[in-house]
Amino acid sequence: MDTMRERFATTVSGILDTDPRTAVVLADIGLAGFEKASAAHPDRVINVGIREQLMVGLGGGLALAGLRPIVHTFASFLVDRAFEQVKLDFGHQGAGGVLVSANASYDWPAGGLTHMSPGDVALLDTLDGWTQHVPGHPDEAEALLRRAVAAGDDKVYVRLSAQTNAEPRPVTGGCFLPVREGRRGVVVAVGPLLESVLEAVEGLDVTVLYATTVRPFDGTGLRSAVGAGPADVALVEPYVAGTSTAAANDALGHMPHRVLGLGVARRELRRYGSMEEHLAGLGLDPRSLRQRLTAFLN
Repeated sequence: MDTMRERFATTVSGILDTDPRTAVVLADIGLAGFEKASAAHPDRVINVGIREQLMVGLGGGLALAGLRPIVHTFASFLVDRAFEQVKLDFGHQGAGGVLVSANASYDWPAGGLTHMSPGDVALLDTLDGWTQHVPGHPDEAEALLRRAVAAGDDKVYVRLSAQTNAEPRPVTGGCFLPVREGRRGVVVAVGPLLESVLEAVEGLDVTVLYATTVRPFDGTGLRSAVGAGPADVALVEPYVAGTSTAAANDALGHMPHRVLGLGVARRELRRYGSMEEHLAGLGLDPRSLRQRLTAFLN
């Protein structure tokens, strides 16, 4: 199976062939995947070198000129480093585009904190009007990318990951996808954490909802899953823990409820290791999730 980043390159290269309104802006990272597309469309595959702020600013300028820019690099450079340009050159200017990240929270631990961005979704959530997708499989990433590129002049963030689920799920157009039903609580599993969650709740009487679009937050779907209440809801997200707890609280404000936010802790893991070791260290492996969810539901 190809990776999400490999699928991104092949999908967007094909879109460049068929949609003259699209353009790709890179900052060295990911350039190898666009060699053929760059030769075929040298005016619409633009590499600015290691200048991430310029990359985002150029994307905003292309949008103002009538193009649909697709801007790609690691999340730490795309969102953290270039946040001012995202805020001003897209948001303040009223420009739309597609930001596509990789290596966000813990995908490349050896890169250290400079190559991690567990706060990317929360940071973009401080801005108005951004749709945020978190696919859990390359097939889902392709579907969400195609939807994002075709989304008029909307502002869209697509968060690619090295971690994937073994099987794709249907992309539901922004709604949470019910995966299993139960009576003791609801667990919302985001993107590549779905299979870990399903393993963790094996034998537990809980509903599992799958989210590949986290903004806008599907409050209607959550309310439908919990029913009349009171409600116990756990959010399992591959970025900063608690990123979506406020959205869940808002959705359930009419009933008694509890919300548990599981994700990446703010405490920095300073030991390098594999992605699997980081997941265990963050409490996001199936065994740790089982313990934390069981304690919450009890």
